[in-house]
Amino acid sequence: MYALKNKVQLIGNLGGNPDVKTMESGKKLARFSVATNESYRNAKGEKITETQWHNLVAWGKVAEIAEKFLAKGSEVAVEGKLINRSYTDKEGVKKYITEIQVSEVLMLGDKASK
Repeated sequence: MYALKNKVQLIGNLGGNPDVKTMESGKKLARFSVATNESYRNAKGEKITETQWHNLVAWGKVAEIAEKFLAKGSEVAVEGKLINRSYTDKEGVKKYITEIQVSEVLMLGDKASK
């Protein structure tokens, strides 16, 4: 159970093409968002679908895979861990971000045409 302390698994669709940058070291960084949908029926019996957006970051080989194979709308399964970080914006306001650092990505459905 120790390995399960900080583990996230999601299946969803990409909100846009991954934003990929190459760092000075040559290592790649990919940022992308994934939407997950959850459906339920409310008290009146109406079907309600809620969408949650998740910010993801991938490094190295996983970033290269994201760059090569993932495109807006692609259905993916991702596994990773939650990362919390903060930064100070241009106005001096401290901002907090929660992201998922992706360790594995699996393309689902049709092959992305890129």
